[in-house]
Amino acid sequence: MEILAFGVQADETPLIERAFGDHEDVRCLDVFLNEDTAPIAAGYEIVSTSVNADLGADVLEILAAGGTRMVAQRSTGFNNVDLDTAERLGMTVARVSYYSPHSVAEFAWALAMAVNRRIVRASIRTRDFDFRLDGLMGRDLHGRTAGVLGTGKIGEAFARIAHGFGMRLLGWDVAENPACAELGMRYVPKDELLARSDLITLHVPLMAETRHLIDAAALKAMRDDAILINSSRGGLVDTAALVGELRAGRFAGVGLDVYEAEAGLFFLDKSLEAVEDDTLARLVTFPNVLVTSHQAYYTEDAVGQIVDTTVRNVLDYREGRRSENVLVPRS
Repeated sequence: MEILAFGVQADETPLIERAFGDHEDVRCLDVFLNEDTAPIAAGYEIVSTSVNADLGADVLEILAAGGTRMVAQRSTGFNNVDLDTAERLGMTVARVSYYSPHSVAEFAWALAMAVNRRIVRASIRTRDFDFRLDGLMGRDLHGRTAGVLGTGKIGEAFARIAHGFGMRLLGWDVAENPACAELGMRYVPKDELLARSDLITLHVPLMAETRHLIDAAALKAMRDDAILINSSRGGLVDTAALVGELRAGRFAGVGLDVYEAEAGLFFLDKSLEAVEDDTLARLVTFPNVLVTSHQAYYTEDAVGQIVDTTVRNVLDYREGRRSENVLVPRS
């Protein structure tokens, strides 16, 4: 029986086809699952979806009416899934609960270093044979303070790199990570972390409690010369409020691999179209802001693990097994 995979990037296709090859037939599509594309899945018992798929109630209803009984999401986050509707429809929903934390942590650091040392601006200049250093001055991060919001596996990996730079570590989370404490991390209230950190990085899941974790008040609490990095979920940051602070000349740098309204934009070529998102259009004009297209996870290692786990989730469904990756039916 063939599986339909939505939102597959060109680099992912051979990995998915090879991983499923010995077990299941798979059809890969580069279109993303939403209310318009959901009818394509008619007749497919199993669909696999990417991080920006729309798995709201309306889409799930269409999938269920077409015979879909299992959704295998190729991501860790599941804020895009209406779990209550899936359970009502009797659908199984599984995710990838773990993949290389180093992929995201290392990319977060790439963003931090790029905005701190003005790498993108320098590269554009040298392509035009402009070798001036005006406006390219950064700061040593050694001896400064890194604030890590969310100290799970990815936050820990980021903290280990920060420790290697010789930075002081502040952390905030619902539970302390002993491995981070061993690095010298001190857990403090969020407001204290924001006020004292030179570099702030976000590694928490997006849920109702964390939406706009970095809101207008949080941004006001940050130092004027702070660096803010978000490689987790776009909805953690109130982007409109961030634009307001940037217009006031605040922050040494902002690196965003995610954006709260990225669905329908990220992973697509919009270069020949008019930009309708005024907030994003304004955001990318700031010289101290770097926006990338949700690629922090995108390494051979991480994508390979994501695909392998997705295959296991499908096989578990076929054999009636349960794992920690299953979100619906709930335990």
